[in-house]
Amino acid sequence: MALKSFVDVGPDSHFPLENLPYGVFKPLEGGEPRPGVAIGDFVLDLSVIAAAGLFDGPLLKNSDCFLQPSLNKFLGMGRPAWTEARMTMQKLLSAGEPTLRDNANLREKSLLPMDKVQMLLPITIGDYTDFFCSMHHAKNCGTIFRGPENPISPNWFHLPIAYHGRASSIVISGTDIIRPRGQGHPSGKSPPYFGPSLKLDFELEMASIIGPGNDLGKSVDVNKAADHIFGLVLMNDWSARDIQAWEYVPLGPFLGKSFGTTISPWIVTLDALEPFACEAPKQEPPPLPYLAEKKSKNYDIPLEVRIKPAGQKESLVVTRSNFNNLYWTLTQQVAHHTINGCNLRPGDLLGTGTISG
Repeated sequence: MALKSFVDVGPDSHFPLENLPYGVFKPLEGGEPRPGVAIGDFVLDLSVIAAAGLFDGPLLKNSDCFLQPSLNKFLGMGRPAWTEARMTMQKLLSAGEPTLRDNANLREKSLLPMDKVQMLLPITIGDYTDFFCSMHHAKNCGTIFRGPENPISPNWFHLPIAYHGRASSIVISGTDIIRPRGQGHPSGKSPPYFGPSLKLDFELEMASIIGPGNDLGKSVDVNKAADHIFGLVLMNDWSARDIQAWEYVPLGPFLGKSFGTTISPWIVTLDALEPFACEAPKQEPPPLPYLAEKKSKNYDIPLEVRIKPAGQKESLVVTRSNFNNLYWTLTQQVAHHTINGCNLRPGDLLGTGTISG
């Protein structure tokens, strides 16, 4: 049975009471950035709720985590605090709870129409890692760069491959991306091409947001890694393929990737995604013990890309996929990332790589 909120939530809304994704926003009329959650066509201002003393559980009662300009402090508090916040908000926003429903003044201050706010990056991203976890994408990409004879290198089936990306150029969805300039493959005996990228595209991805990190030198157990993942965002990793093809040997992506990555303003928590959990693909050969999970989990999240050319009224679907196509799971990504002792921190962003079906 669906939960019911006193806030009007349309049947096609992405933001029912079961979801409650987190973001950071500024009111258009002015004010500092502050955390919020989406409910229907409104944003619940968590700074107002916190100031009113409505986060009264043992972990959040005296916390200033929702009085910050980013979600990082809240992320670092871990799953018990996340669960407490979710239960509090679902209760406050439910149809049968009068605390917020019947307080007109508090309701007006805390529930802001989405068209009256500006969405910002929800986190301060210290580090960004982009994985390469879809077998279909690995095959397609390998065919482009290495040819069809050996599209997937043998190591891909033993570890979730990744590269360290540029956190400073991660921006909120809707931000203009400037076409990058760089070098491309020479033609014949000519010098390398230099100029605007001629092969610009973007990758349909999702990305996990790290909550509590790990100490330098200490790895995260794959079976406990979910407690280090706050939630997921949609992500488009922009790519200049001609620049990438010329520069990537031997050290991998650089200017072909670092000019722009866009993420959605809302972080959907793993708690909200739990009803969509499904079994991950069987991995052959079996992974090494540090990547072997007691329960290997993916999520059934349909994904679609539409493109609307300039001057056109209608958009066109160019691809459909599903998150459940990932070969390497989110928790395996975290476990592998830290197996060498690398320390993750709250707000780190781990991209999945293109999710091809």
